[in-house]
Amino acid sequence: MFDRGSSPAYGWGMYVLTIDQQGSTSDIDRVPELITALRNLTPVPFERSVGDELQGVVEQAADVVDVALHALRDGHWYVGIGIGAVGLVPGASPREGSGSGFVAARKAVELAKGAAGQVPLSVVSGTMVRSKDLQAHAGEDAMASANAQAVLRLIGRLVQQRTDAQWRVVDRLRAAQGEARHGSQKQVARELGITEQSVSRAVLRSGWQEEWAARPAAAMLLDYAHSLAARTSTEGNP
Repeated sequence: MFDRGSSPAYGWGMYVLTIDQQGSTSDIDRVPELITALRNLTPVPFERSVGDELQGVVEQAADVVDVALHALRDGHWYVGIGIGAVGLVPGASPREGSGSGFVAARKAVELAKGAAGQVPLSVVSGTMVRSKDLQAHAGEDAMASANAQAVLRLIGRLVQQRTDAQWRVVDRLRAAQGEARHGSQKQVARELGITEQSVSRAVLRSGWQEEWAARPAAAMLLDYAHSLAARTSTEGNP
């Protein structure tokens, strides 16, 4: 156990997300709005790190997927996901953290900014090893991160291309499922004042079912990349 006065302990049970606002010099400050939205999505605290950027340290890969896709939905953010060691005292602000996970997240968000014409999300793996044996695993680690990134970008494309009308249906369906209600599409049609056919069409065109089928795969790939990076670090620092 660590108290707030303790030195940080480096561990491998977390991911670092750095999310930076697009076109912030010509737009309003959207950081407080996103922080509030993420507070309703996950118990993980996200805080402004610098300028129009926020950062959080997330333990579960499924939560990483939730946060990343929510940010992509708005269309105003670059999303960087860092995989690496995290040094952070429990209960401390992400701004007080250190380690290769933070370095990787910084590199990831910069790569996301350079992903012209692509979904602005990147996944980067980093290590803190000193051994020359690092090179033997670097390619495998990078490939695992690239695989997670590819799937997240595919899902992100579905999310970004949805219309407002489709989002109204999708959001209501998700809430209905969370409430474990039966006949969800019929109930959503009634609540929105549209036909069941319109709801079915919105579900089909939005790729909603495909998104939710693919989310666990994205989380699994993140976990795999995480396990490889942790192994590399362990082998390089006996």
